[in-house]
Amino acid sequence: MSNSEGRFAPYRNALTAISRRTGTSLPSLLVSFAILHELTAIVPIVGLGAGEHAVNAVALNRDGSIDDQSWVNTQLRSRVDEGEQWAGRVGRRYGVFGFKKGELVDQTQTSQLSGKLAGDVANAVLAYGAVKALLPIRIGLSLYLSPMFSRVVVEPIRLGGLRLLGRRPKSM
Repeated sequence: MSNSEGRFAPYRNALTAISRRTGTSLPSLLVSFAILHELTAIVPIVGLGAGEHAVNAVALNRDGSIDDQSWVNTQLRSRVDEGEQWAGRVGRRYGVFGFKKGELVDQTQTSQLSGKLAGDVANAVLAYGAVKALLPIRIGLSLYLSPMFSRVVVEPIRLGGLRLLGRRPKSM
């Protein structure tokens, strides 16, 4: 590979080949992927209204006293810890999840956060963990559905916008 092609030439070539094979323009394909990727992140957040029980099942065993130290339990506990930290940051920044807006963090509040897993905080923590844990599935699903979404949703919107502006659409 010569330097004139650039560092990202292999990726550009692969994406162009996918674009040709699927019959969609590359920009439309990238926009479709981005939209689908974000939608697959929002669905678990919206769909996990009743997640408190699962969070408590994982969160209650943090002291390491359980016999089953499997990879799955370790990963779930890690996601719950990340989710608690995220919920605390968001809660203090926006004044949600039972936190006061702009509230400063000290050690006592941080230690109380584990006991605060109830209601909205539990749902936010579970949704955060689910979004992170489902990342490989979300990426695969977004890649798989991008060409169809591009043809059915993105391209008609793009063409309609061009018609409204009185411009002629370029062929692929």
